[in-house]
Order: sequence, then C-alpha cells, then structure tokens
Amino acid sequence: MSRNILKSSLQNASFSIIFQILCRCVTFAINAYIVRSVGRDVLGIMNVRLLLLESTLLFLSREATSRAALSATNLQRSSCTWHQLINQMWLTVPICAFLCLPFLYIWLNMLSSVESQYQDQYTFGCYAIAISCVIEMCAEAPVFVGQVFCFVKLKVIIDTLHIFVRSLIFIVIVTSNKSIAIYAFGIAQLSSAITIILGNYIFFHMYTRSLNHFRVRLKKNEDKKTLLEEMGSHFDHMDDFPFSGIREMLPRIPRGDKSFNSDLQVLILSFVKQGVLKQILTEGEKYVMSVSPVLSFSEQATYDVVNNMGSLAARFIFRPIEDSSYFYFTQTIARDVMLRDQDKEKVSEARKVLSNVCKVVLSIGLVGFVFGQSYSGTVLLLYGGRDFVAGGLPELLLRWHSLAIILLAVNGITEGYMFATNTSKEIDGYNYYMAIFSVTFLGLSYQLTNLLGPVGFILANCTNMIFRIGYSTRFIAQQYHPTGENPLKKSLPGPIFLTTLVLCGVVCKISEAHLLERSTLYHLIVGAVSFLLALAAWSFENKDLIKLAFSKYRTKVKNQ
Repeated sequence: MSRNILKSSLQNASFSIIFQILCRCVTFAINAYIVRSVGRDVLGIMNVRLLLLESTLLFLSREATSRAALSATNLQRSSCTWHQLINQMWLTVPICAFLCLPFLYIWLNMLSSVESQYQDQYTFGCYAIAISCVIEMCAEAPVFVGQVFCFVKLKVIIDTLHIFVRSLIFIVIVTSNKSIAIYAFGIAQLSSAITIILGNYIFFHMYTRSLNHFRVRLKKNEDKKTLLEEMGSHFDHMDDFPFSGIREMLPRIPRGDKSFNSDLQVLILSFVKQGVLKQILTEGEKYVMSVSPVLSFSEQATYDVVNNMGSLAARFIFRPIEDSSYFYFTQTIARDVMLRDQDKEKVSEARKVLSNVCKVVLSIGLVGFVFGQSYSGTVLLLYGGRDFVAGGLPELLLRWHSLAIILLAVNGITEGYMFATNTSKEIDGYNYYMAIFSVTFLGLSYQLTNLLGPVGFILANCTNMIFRIGYSTRFIAQQYHPTGENPLKKSLPGPIFLTTLVLCGVVCKISEAHLLERSTLYHLIVGAVSFLLALAAWSFENKDLIKLAFSKYRTKVKNQ
C-alpha cells in the first residue's frame, strides 16, 4: 500500500486515546449519576450483565474475521481479492444473528436471577442488546475498509457520535423517569447502533462520489497537485482504493472467482478457537459473577466501577496503542516468512517500534501502580461520595487493581505482536495453552473469590496475565534469535526514572498519612508535583525517543 502505515498507526493511536478519554469521561459521569440517584443494583445489571452480553456477541462475531482479514489486506502477499474480503466481513451478520439465539436463552433463563421488579426491563434490555449487535455487524464491511485505508478521523468521528447519541438518549429518558433506567439503556444501545451504520455508509457514499469525480478530472490530464488543493488532500495515496460506490461494499458473487478464500478461512478458524478462549480470559470474572451467586448485583456494580477506574490506563492508552500496533505489525511483518528472509529495513523498524512501545506502556503501568497506592481512596471519594467508599472495599480493590495495570501494559503489546506475526499453525498451538490458562483462570476466580471476595478476581487475573506474558515474551525472543537481537531487552525503563518513581511513591504515602485528613487539595498537589518529577525523569532518559516523536509530528504538520 502506498499509505504510510507507521504514520497512520501512530495517528490512529493518538486519536483513539483522545476518543477513549472522551468516552470514559462520559461513561464515568453517567455511572456516577446512576450510583448516586438510581442505585447500584441497576448499575450492576446494565454494566455487568447486559454489557457482558454485548461484548460476548460482538467479540465472537467479528474478532476472528477482522484480525485474519487485516493480515490479508496486503494483496501482494495474499491470494485474497477484495470481493472475498467483503463477503467474509458480511458473514459476521448471520454469525451474530445465529449466536444471539443460544446466548439470549442463557441470559434469560440460566444465569443468576434478577429481582422481579427489574425482570421485564432486563428482558427488554437483553433483546435490545442482541438486535443492536446484529445491526452493528451490518456496518462491519465499511468499518473494515476505513481501517485498512487509514480513515482515522472517520473512525474517531463515528465513535464519538455513537457515544454522544447513546449517552444523550439515555440521560434524557432517565432524567424524565428514573424507574425505567434499563429500558433507557436498551433504547440508547439500539439508537447508537443505527448511528454507526448511517455514519459509515453516508461517508463512503459521499467519498466514492468525490473520488470518482477526482479520477475523471485526473484522466483529463488536469494537474494532480492542483486537484488535491482544490478537492482536499484526502484523495492523495488513494490510487489503490478499489471501490467506486457503496454497492461494492455489499456481498456479491464475483464472476470467474470464488466467493470466499479458503486460506483466509483457515486463518479465521484458528482465530475463532483463540477468540473464544481470549474472551473467557478477558471477561472471565463477569462470567463467574453472572453464572454463580458469588456477588450480589450491588457488589458487582462496586467491582465494575472500581475495575473500570483501575483500568483507565488500559482503556485510555493501552488498548488504542495495542490496536494500532497490531495493525502496524500485520502490515510490516509477514506471517509465514522467517525474519532473516524479510526486508531488513522493515524488520529493523518493527523491532525498534516494539521495543519503544513496550518501554512506554511499561513506564505508564509503573506510574499507575505507584500513585495508585496513595490516591485510590481519594479518587473514589471524589467519584462516588462517602457512602460509596464506606467499608474500605472499593479502596482495597483499586489498590490491588493498580498492580494489574503493570501486567496489562506488558501483556497487551507482547501478545498483540505475537498474534500479528503468528502463522496459522502457531496460533493453533497457542490455543492449547490458552485453554489451560482459561480453565486455570476460571478455577482461581471462583476459589479466590470465595476466600477473599472481589479481590480474588484481581489476583486470578494477575496470575493469568503472568502466564500469557511468559508465553508471548518467549515467542518474541525465539523469533528474533536468528537476527541476534531481542527488542524486549531494550524495553525496560532506566534507573533514573525508577529511582525517582520510588522516591515519589514514598513522598505520596507520607502525604496520605499526614496531609489527607487536613486537606485533600494539598494531598492532590503533592501527587501532581511528584508526577511531574517522574515525567521529567522519564523524559530526560528518553530524549531521543521524544525528539523522534516531535520530528514525526513536525513532518506531519508540514505535509498538511
């Protein structure tokens, strides 16, 4: 592809981080409103039970297809055609519809029961979630095209609009009648799914019309530079854009060619097996909560709020970086070719990117852990009020969760790289280990939760991530061994940063013990100053990386 994959990946990560911050701020505000005015039971039903149904359906319907198809989008290295890729993406619609049947039955009849006063609303919510997932899958083809051709701003705008519509409709309905919060949740989900479809298809309809006009004028020997200035620079580097209208993004039977690619489907099946196990590992604690009466809906809501707050870094920063890194590595490193036989310049660039990204996220994870020990209670008090933090459980959960941040940081990148460069055979081999990890995780979750309460979920998750990190780091070391390099050796933070971080942690604990009772503001000021010192120490040790980032940014600004 003529597009700059690294630049687009970095841009995608930047915009995604901004979007995640906006999304989480809106979600946190809504959750705080629900906790204070509607009740924790309702929050537990919506955020644990119903959102678990949504994440399960969406993940199992599209994750494997999307990951495999991204690897096939470099058509010079793949036997796939665009017709086959589009048909494959549309298969997610019937797959999602088929999955809705057993999962709706499970959610409505087999999981721990909901209080009778919420039963009708809960039933409506389950059906609304299922229908919204099927609707969202109808937009998967244009969403995939937008990702492949680096329409970063489109993704950000659609996602922001989707969150805005969902939040606005929910707030308007709940404000008028607090007793129908779950009905409002289901209606908001349906409305936001429709927004995703309309936004993507309207954009590509307008874009392809303008692109066709651009190509017609270009054929008339009009100057390309003048046309780009007149019509917009977003048509540059789109010589390989294969669509002339949105009809070509609909499923069809191509003439003289197969409708589906067998090699792609083999890879998808490998990801399917892996995806089921990964979903269990990702949402395992919610499945345990839903299947067994380990925690009440009120306790589930408390755990979910703390879990979301504890994983802010993962949602704001780690996940966008992980997604963009995965896309970058799939387009840079070939799956079925040894590194020594690939383009040395690309391999060298990928090695440096992997090393630098690991260093950045690990540093962020360490900062989250250190400051989480001193500011968990303060943050929760400001968020949910004194009633919410009463008893000390939320604060204890958040402190333990800050340990998981370090593991989340490392696991997301190393495992993402492994998935991006694995062969189908290697993916199948890893599935056996994932099965072991999944069974171990579920068993530990159930046993530790009975012994330690909600803290058991966090400890089980940490154990699971340690196993996964060990496997992925071993894979990376073996893959790069023939080249004589190991990118992970250069991914550890420097001694100056680590020393400064330890000193800042000690100062913040002293501040918590002596200043917090007198003034929350002073305690927060101490934390802010300590954070700036840690940031300065990291910047000093990574001057070259910061200079490189600024040079890329200046180049981007000049080219606009």
